[in-house]
Amino acid sequence: MSEGLTLEKGGARRRRRVDFPGLALWISLVVTSLLWALPFLIMFLTSVKSNADINQNPAWALPQQWDWSNYVRAFEIGKLGITGLNSMLIAVIKVPMGLLLSAACAFALARLRFRRSKALLGFIAIGSMVPVQIGLGPLFNTMLTLDLLDSKMGLILPYLAFGIPYQIFVLYGFFRAIPDELEESARMDGASTFRIFWQVILPLAKPALAALFILDFVATWNEYAMATTLLRSQGNWTVPLAVQSFSTQWGTEYGPLNAFIIMSAIPVLIVYLMFQRYFVSGALAGAVKG
Repeated sequence: MSEGLTLEKGGARRRRRVDFPGLALWISLVVTSLLWALPFLIMFLTSVKSNADINQNPAWALPQQWDWSNYVRAFEIGKLGITGLNSMLIAVIKVPMGLLLSAACAFALARLRFRRSKALLGFIAIGSMVPVQIGLGPLFNTMLTLDLLDSKMGLILPYLAFGIPYQIFVLYGFFRAIPDELEESARMDGASTFRIFWQVILPLAKPALAALFILDFVATWNEYAMATTLLRSQGNWTVPLAVQSFSTQWGTEYGPLNAFIIMSAIPVLIVYLMFQRYFVSGALAGAVKG
């Protein structure tokens, strides 16, 4: 009897053993989350304070009086309605179009057999490594020659040119990982190449496409170098140009400035929340098979 009690106590001790690696992981996650969220919390608190409140109290202190008018002032002064619509129009056209073209090209390289396909893939991979800054001068002259300077179309075309190579490279790896039996079965049922691409391959590529959609939307929304090179009139400005102009003219108005930055980031946050369940699996999808 005493031996049975001893065994039960020993088992209880083993069951109560603390998982120190797991505990350390959770502590690390909590600390990292707090460090990541702290700047955004300070930014939000600053956006609802008056200048006097900002100067008298620490940045992390709650405002003495919540000044929500900073958001109204920032929206009106920064003309966020116009610039936000411009950025949204460019992103809505460019991102889906770029993904469709990239998916079609990656499908051809990964699933169809033709000569020099590997060489073409290598050429595209090199194109994804070219920094944007190198091409700003020739790009300006090209858009000027085509009479597309200071226009939304003149900005969408370079965005497509610089974004598509990276997307092709990622989708190529994902398409190569799809079993050949699925495509062979569809062909035996009489499916054409386009139908296989549209009804078989693309549905399976939803995680990778969603991850690329988020990354491309964020990159397009925040792009500054090409926008400031190609856009001249304020009516065609995108959000990054408006943020730069607002910070230059109203740099000492910290409340409206932080309110303007927060409002400019809301569309990106919405897109991420819509597609975040695909993001982790899709971000690693191209690394499954070469």
